[in-house]
Order: sequence, then structure tokens, then C-alpha cells
Amino acid sequence: MYRIVGETFFMNEYKLLLVDDEEEVRDGILKKIDWIKYGFEIIGAAENGKEALEIMEKELPDLVITDIKMPYMDGMQLCKAVNEKYPMTKIIVLTGFDEFNYAQKAISYNVMEYLLKPISATELTNILIKVKSQFDKEFQEKKDIDSLKEYYKKSLAVLKEKFLISLVTTTLTKEEIDEKARSYNLNLNESNYVVSVVSIDKIDHKLTAPNDPSLDHSFNAVIQQEKELLNFAVLNIAEEITTKYEFGPVFLNNEFVVIIHISSESYKNEVTQKNFSVMQELKQTIEKFLNNTVTIGIGNVYPDVISINRSYASAITALDYKLFMGSNRIICIEDIEPKSADRIVFDDSKEHALESSIKVGTIEEVSSTIDWIFNEISNFKASYKDYQIYLMEVLTSILKAVKNSNVDIEDIFGSNSNLYLEMYSYKSIGEIQNWFKNIAIRTMKYITKDRQDNCKLLVDEAKNFIKKNYQNNEMSINTICDYLHISPTYFSFIFKKETKTTFINYLTQIRMDAAKELLKTTNMKAFEIAERVGYPDANYFSYSFKKKFGLSPSEFRINI
Repeated sequence: MYRIVGETFFMNEYKLLLVDDEEEVRDGILKKIDWIKYGFEIIGAAENGKEALEIMEKELPDLVITDIKMPYMDGMQLCKAVNEKYPMTKIIVLTGFDEFNYAQKAISYNVMEYLLKPISATELTNILIKVKSQFDKEFQEKKDIDSLKEYYKKSLAVLKEKFLISLVTTTLTKEEIDEKARSYNLNLNESNYVVSVVSIDKIDHKLTAPNDPSLDHSFNAVIQQEKELLNFAVLNIAEEITTKYEFGPVFLNNEFVVIIHISSESYKNEVTQKNFSVMQELKQTIEKFLNNTVTIGIGNVYPDVISINRSYASAITALDYKLFMGSNRIICIEDIEPKSADRIVFDDSKEHALESSIKVGTIEEVSSTIDWIFNEISNFKASYKDYQIYLMEVLTSILKAVKNSNVDIEDIFGSNSNLYLEMYSYKSIGEIQNWFKNIAIRTMKYITKDRQDNCKLLVDEAKNFIKKNYQNNEMSINTICDYLHISPTYFSFIFKKETKTTFINYLTQIRMDAAKELLKTTNMKAFEIAERVGYPDANYFSYSFKKKFGLSPSEFRINI
């Protein structure tokens, strides 16, 4: 028999981050409460707001307890940053200052509690119980799968769902789209359109497989049901968030949650930025409430409604790249295939499978895909002309993969090659099959190398930009991405892949190296060096310098 272990989707403990600049206060608070007993896991303790945000980049806490008066970044600044960047995280302010203006700011930053020091263990425990109860209530609402299924059935009629699926998977005329849109009360008349596709990553089923083989069928049925329930849960969250931003229709298609962003924005960049921002919030919310990660593929932006199917196809293509980029991320097709907006999309599963294997597969996968495609020929009962067209479509699919990857065909096959003529020079289908394997594998290797070269060029360009502009105290990952014209998610992925470190760590290293050189070769004061290397706050510069090298700037200069 199989058994269900724990809860299907929702975690029992909530992550907590403590922020206070006094070590004794932090230790006192940590020791006076049995945190696990009341459903909280301490993920870290920070000395100031800046350090807290660094921890939050790695760990996403459910609750932050923070002091107000702290160096470098105080509690109110931290609350503001958390409210803007991590809206799902709740905050408790714990301070020794009973001032009304602090309480006012706390309310505006969505702070749950504003408490005065000193606070007893009993008082803090009561607050934690109250907060835990509110967390549990929110999770229970998300957990009610039966109501989610009922909500889904009521909110999306079968005919409306079929229309939306046909809108993204087939080519409809403008007249057909307008007629159906009126029937289902859908507004599809705007300036730009982009489709995003949400794919659930590996599901932790929390089930123990049966020892009895006769129960395999029942076990698989339970797994399938769990997948369906999780898809409904993701769908519900997506509908809530996209409704808030007046995005457009959300529906299920082939275990994907599909989101059509119907935008009134005239400029493509504005559409892309807003869409990416909402997808970030969606991804974060799903991970928080469902305890499961997702990968989101974002397609190209198109200015006409009849091209929604093309945006959907490019979003599916973006998802293919998680094979080498990894899951649990947002993948924009325009980051990877800058010219993919020009690509011609065919509704052909074989074409998609071949193009996918060439772009992100292995030699074995390319070979097996070619075998699968040619196996279909043996089942054909068609004319010689049909065979010719079939083979030309296979070759065209390979050449489209080259084009969409922004690679020059002549670089792969030579300037004098004519692949269509060469294909018909072979005497048997077996020879043609082997020839197709050779050119497909050669194409795959070249695209992979070109992609790696492009990533290296982008990272090298970023490193040069940082070295020239590290003195700018407003330097951020968004500054780099605006300069390179790529998204922060894609930049973070390729930068870490190429440099084995994060952008923040690299920028800090450049600044620290520059500071060391100035300390060695000049008589500049610490505050002057801080400003020279991009730190507007001299105290925080000294704090960061000592944290990295174990010596303050003045101590370092003495020991030279």
C-alpha cells in the first residue's frame, strides 16, 4: 500500500528573519522563544537592513522581525524595500522608540505589528501565535482544492476554454476571433499581445510507491490526480494576480497554465517589462503558497491579435531552454533568440521536436529524433512528390533552427553548399537519413558553441562596463541589463555561469580592489575613497571593507 506523507502542497513551518544591530538583543530574542514549537524556522539574523536584504535574496522569509534604529539601512527603509520587492513577506517592527510617525510609516509599509521594547517572552509568543494563525488561514484558503475545482468550472466555460486553446494553437481569422470574443465577453482589441506559459517543475508527490506491482495502476492514478490538482491551484493563483493587473485570459492547455497578456501599451519595451514583473510576482506567489517551483516561458510580443498563436509557440520554445538553463526561472525567448519574432511557426509536432533537439538537446537526442521522423516515412503510402515535400520540410526545419539562433548558415555548411540539391544526390532513404543526422548534429554543435561564445561576449561586455563605472553609487543589475538590453534573470544566469560568482559579489570585489589600491598609493581619507569607489555611505564602506578583509581601511593602511 502507498501512504501519503505529510501535507500535499503546503509547508507546516514559516521562515523567519530577525534584524537588529545589537548582538545581545538578537541573542536574547532568539533564546527566549521555542520557535519550532510555534511553527517558525529561523533562517538568519542580520545586523542591519542591507545585510537583511542580502539574506532575503537567498532565502525568502515569510516573516521579518526588525528593529528601527540601525546603521547603513534602518528598519523603516528595510520595511519600504521589503514591501516593494517582497510583497508576500510580512513584517513586525520591534523598537524602543514610541513615536507616532514611525507607527504611521509602518502602517503604510504593510507592517503587521508595531511593538515597543522591552517585550517579554509571553508577549512575543502571543504575537507569534496570532501571526501563525493568519498564515495558516491564508494557506488553508489556498489548500481548499475542492473549491478551486468548483471555481474553475464556474469561471471558465468549456466552450470559452476551447476557443482560447484554438486561439493559441491554430491560425484563426480576425473575423473569427472577433465573433468568438464577443460571444465569451472577451476584450481582445488592444495594441500588443504576448503569451506566457507556466510549467510546473518536478512535483514532490510525497507518496511512497507500492511494493505490490498490482497496485501500480492505482498509484499512478493518484499521482496523476495530484498533478491535476496542483495545476488547478496554479491556475487559481495566476487568475488572481493577472486579474489584479487587468492582464487577460488565463487557462489550462496540456498541463500548462497559459496567460495571454492583452496590453494597451503602445511600446514593446513597456509591454515586456510589465509582463516580466507580473510573472516574477506569480512565480514567487506559487512557490510560497504551493511549496513547488515553476518555470515560465515568455513569448514574443506581437501587435496583432491573429499572431497570438505565434507568441504561444515562441513561449513553448522558451520552455525548451530549461533543459540547459535549468528550471525554477523565467525564460524570455527574446533573450535567447533575438530574431525569433521573425520566425515562421508551423503547427507540426515533428518540426518542433527536431528544432528543440537541435537547439537544446544532445547528440543522442538529435539522432533519435531523426530516427523517429524517418520511421514515419516507412508508414507512408504516398506519391514520390509527397516524399520529396516531407524531406524538404525536415531540411527546412533544420535551417530554421539555424536562422532562429542568429547563426550564419554559411559558417556551418560553407558558402557554396546547396543542401537541397545535395539531399537528392543520395540513392536510398537510409543514406538520406544518415546525411540528415550528420547535418543536424553539426548544426547542434555549432549553435551550442555560438551560444556559449555569445554568452561569454555578453559577460565580458558586462565586466568591462562594471570596471569603467563601478564608481557610480547607483550601479545595479538593472543598470547592466538596460545597457545590454537583456532581462535580469537571463543576465544573472549567464553571469554566474561564466564567472562562478554573482553580479553583487563581482561588483563588490572590483570596488574593494580599487579601494585597496587607493589605500596603498594615495593619502586620501577613508570617506574620500568610499565615494571614489561607489559607496555614498562611508560607514557602510568601512563595514563592508572590514567584513571582506578582516581589517578596517585605516588598519589596512597601517599594515601595508
